[in-house]
Amino acid sequence: MFNFFKKNFYINFFIVVTIFFVDRFTKLYVINFHKKNLGIDLLNSKFLNISLIWNEGIAFGLFSFDKELFYNILTLIIFLVILIIFFMIKNTYGLKKYALLMIFGGALGNFYDRIVFSAVPDFIDLHINNFHWFIFNVADIFITLGVIIMIMTEFFSKKVDK
Repeated sequence: MFNFFKKNFYINFFIVVTIFFVDRFTKLYVINFHKKNLGIDLLNSKFLNISLIWNEGIAFGLFSFDKELFYNILTLIIFLVILIIFFMIKNTYGLKKYALLMIFGGALGNFYDRIVFSAVPDFIDLHINNFHWFIFNVADIFITLGVIIMIMTEFFSKKVDK
């Protein structure tokens, strides 16, 4: 069938499932803490806040829409991208494959939230004084790391070829 299901299936499956469940656990923990404590933040420190927001857009709150049609179209596009990544995994080897597995696991976590909650819970708020980075979640971390690894492997493989 697919190489994803043949060679190293258990390792691939374990990576994706682990990312998905770590993401689920952290999101559910923050959501439940937020509900029990009437919206009080889990953590406020000099550089890091753990405070729940609901993201209806894509990564880091980009393209957030109030309209249901736009949200549904965006969700469909995200689903198609997840399918493309799934099929890319079967034809990729080495570090690139693990980067795609990280992206896939994180994307599944955020997609699950889009379906269940109609928004993605984000809660990690890095900041220096009044400058705040986009608020993100654990799935976003894995997606970002996977993309960085993909870029770096492309960059260094092109350098080696020359």
